[in-house]
Amino acid sequence: MRAVLAEMRIEGLGVIDEATLELDPGLTVVTGETGAGKTMVVTGLHLLSGGRAEVSRIRSGAAKAVVEGRFTAPPGSAAAKVASDAGAEPDDDGTLIALRTVNPDGRSRAHLGGRSVPVGVLSELSEQLIAVHGQNDQLKLMRPAEQRSVLDRFAGEELAGALSEYRRVREEWVRVSTELTDRSARSREMAREAEMLKHGLAEIEAVSPQPGEDDELVERAKRLADADQLREAATGATYAVSGAPEGDPDVPGALGLIADARHRLSGSDDPRLRELEPRLAEAEALLVDVGTELSSYLDALDADPQALEQVLARQAELKQLTRKYAADVNGVLAWAETAAEQLAGLDTSEETLSELARRRDEFATTLADCAQRVTVLRVEAADKLAQAVTVELGGLAMGQAAIEVIVSTRWAEANDPHALRVAGGKEREALAHAGPEGIDEVEIRLRAHDGAVPLPVHKAASGGELSRVMLAIEVVLAHSDPVPTLVFDEVDAGVGGRAAVEIGRRLARLAASHQVVVVTHLPQVAAFADRHLVVDKQAAGGVTRSDVRRVDEQDRVRELARMLAGMDSTETGRAHAEELLAVADADKKSTRGKGRKKR
Repeated sequence: MRAVLAEMRIEGLGVIDEATLELDPGLTVVTGETGAGKTMVVTGLHLLSGGRAEVSRIRSGAAKAVVEGRFTAPPGSAAAKVASDAGAEPDDDGTLIALRTVNPDGRSRAHLGGRSVPVGVLSELSEQLIAVHGQNDQLKLMRPAEQRSVLDRFAGEELAGALSEYRRVREEWVRVSTELTDRSARSREMAREAEMLKHGLAEIEAVSPQPGEDDELVERAKRLADADQLREAATGATYAVSGAPEGDPDVPGALGLIADARHRLSGSDDPRLRELEPRLAEAEALLVDVGTELSSYLDALDADPQALEQVLARQAELKQLTRKYAADVNGVLAWAETAAEQLAGLDTSEETLSELARRRDEFATTLADCAQRVTVLRVEAADKLAQAVTVELGGLAMGQAAIEVIVSTRWAEANDPHALRVAGGKEREALAHAGPEGIDEVEIRLRAHDGAVPLPVHKAASGGELSRVMLAIEVVLAHSDPVPTLVFDEVDAGVGGRAAVEIGRRLARLAASHQVVVVTHLPQVAAFADRHLVVDKQAAGGVTRSDVRRVDEQDRVRELARMLAGMDSTETGRAHAEELLAVADADKKSTRGKGRKKR
């Protein structure tokens, strides 16, 4: 089972109040009178594909515009993976529901599989499921970048792999080249910056600050400055705990008093008093510890004026650093670490520049080889693409026309930062512009008839011929295009007669491998449809509404007759419509029969 768009519901979009489109896996055509709202079908597909939401498209008086699509996305397919990664859940029948709403205030919301998702997720999903080709694509075909894209799509995976390798090497080449240019241009400035960093690092290294040293010095300086008061407080506390050092009985201290209390309690005849004695023993042990720590504090207490001067001098050294580099010593150390890293990156020595130049040239040689590989593959594909499109044009009533696909080198201009030396060309021209897509320029040319000079396709082709060239390209590309659903919005504009029949035939054949949806005004194209949808416009009470209905048999004959210059009310028109249907059905049966025999 291949992925297809099974159904689309439109609500409040343009002239369409509410409509549901059921789509077949084969060829579905959408027809209707001018202004009925056929283009809203394509607009809905654009919204469903994550396209830009335009408030002007919301139906007048509608609270919002809603487009909902139901897709079949087989397990394991790329579309199913996109949905799974977004947390979307398939419906009970295995289909995937995508929803897009646009509010009058310009806000847009997207849902996939019952979960709110960014609009970008719908874009990712549509890349795997839908390709919409409109009349604007004919304008895009005039752009060199689009013509190169057509060739690259046709060339397939081998070219894609070579181009990916080219881009990888180019990224390194650009990075190293930019670094070399930057270092060379900024060498003097970088040298000055390096000297400043070296000076700062040397100054910090000479002082050799330690983490948190400034805070420790503040505490130490305070102790040295207040040594006499601190000694007096500690000595008094020692006497109160341990008693006078001379053993004065009048100043026994807390330990002496506790010892007397323990003696009295332990000698008592009352058990309740004796039970209190162990608790006093605990208090005595605690006071012994406090007394020991007070003695150690007094022993360590330094009242040396010279030590205070040393502390103050060290604080002055650190102050010089914190005034220049950071608010505190820890900040100074952090600055030094960052400066060392910056200094390592400011190497402007000749050795460094030479090494960068060597690496640049090495990457340039590899890149030139990669570019040549891309060019060779493009040239090979160009001949095949030209032949295939020319064959298709022969079937679209352009039998004398021929396509040429020219691959040429885009030479670098003066001061081009991405100039790459490549083989071939005159010495002064041997520098090509190495862009992200390679060094090639691609031009599709059309020879309108035998003896004509091949010209760029947009200059050689009329409007109708350009439509047929675009369709021929799409038919050729479709065989290698993984997108299962192709949508064509009036790409048959400016075409009529036998060419229109051939366009319908080509679209029908394309529908053998893809789901094809075509918005058309040509009855010759509509006759080849597997499913025919008509957009009807109705006006009542000053309000215009359109809906979409499926037509079969006689209704389809009437619609084709209407498309034949409004001949739906005449026997001649209906007979012509029936003849068109008969020719199309016979052609489709013949084509499918040949396909079964080949299989």
